[in-house]
Amino acid sequence: MNRYKWGHSRRFNDYPNYFRRLFGQRIQKLSINAGFTCPNRDGTAGHGGCTYCNNDAFSPPYCRPKYSMDYQIRQGIDFLQKRYKADKFLAYFQNYSNTYASLDKLKGIYNQALRYPEIVGLVIGTRPDVIDDEKLAYFQELSGEKYVILEYGIESCYNTTLGHINRGHSFEQSKEAIERTASFGIKTGAHIMFGLPGETRRMMLDEAEILNELPLNNIKFHQLQIMKDTVMGKEYLQNPDKFRLFEVDEYIEFIIDFTERLNPDFVIERFSGEAPSQYVLAPDWGIRSHEVMSRIEKRMRERNTWQGRLFEG
Repeated sequence: MNRYKWGHSRRFNDYPNYFRRLFGQRIQKLSINAGFTCPNRDGTAGHGGCTYCNNDAFSPPYCRPKYSMDYQIRQGIDFLQKRYKADKFLAYFQNYSNTYASLDKLKGIYNQALRYPEIVGLVIGTRPDVIDDEKLAYFQELSGEKYVILEYGIESCYNTTLGHINRGHSFEQSKEAIERTASFGIKTGAHIMFGLPGETRRMMLDEAEILNELPLNNIKFHQLQIMKDTVMGKEYLQNPDKFRLFEVDEYIEFIIDFTERLNPDFVIERFSGEAPSQYVLAPDWGIRSHEVMSRIEKRMRERNTWQGRLFEG
């Protein structure tokens, strides 16, 4: 039954169906580490990086800068073809800030990935302070031939929080970069984290209305996980009481409340994140991300609700 505006019966505008509509088949992300860094690591905007960040926690074993891009692409294609039976891929540049280089270097990296006939587009994770009109003009040109989306790590809509986690940029910078990217006709994505220190449930729910004002195509959510070998991990071990981490059932209720308020035009890539247990200090949910997804959908049916039910845009 196609009861929702996105044309299928799932109670949210989901990522897999979005690509099936767009490409007529399953599309799988293929992670690539091109060896970028971040301006809040090298001293341009700060030092030490985001306090929660441990890139090893979300990178496949083959996805390391010591390996060539060609090696990573071939390994990724082989793995994903076997696991998901997919034959078309988006090159996903996730690690660090993937527009933090000269335009000539960016062209070399992204054109190299697009030489593979199996790769039909690019997903480029970056920050608002490492994008400019010259780079946007290049991505605009690429997007005329391939699927291209710039995914901005907003993380929080509150500058006090962004300062505490050492993001090195403001929410206003994120907003301006997303609006400018959209003005070039380039798809935009955003990453938001829930449970950051100092944010109340009300503050987090209010972010839905803030985000609804942005020209976003895709959005993905991540509950705060405290990672080993991070500044936040050390803070947690020294003073765990300053953190209010979600339990799984609490998070399910929260993310549904949030989704009810969210613009139904936004494609939701994921509701929660997952890292290998050897990297995680807390919380220990004891279930995989696909199980969290199943429980969210079950609870949405029980509550008879859906994405955008309370949206007033």
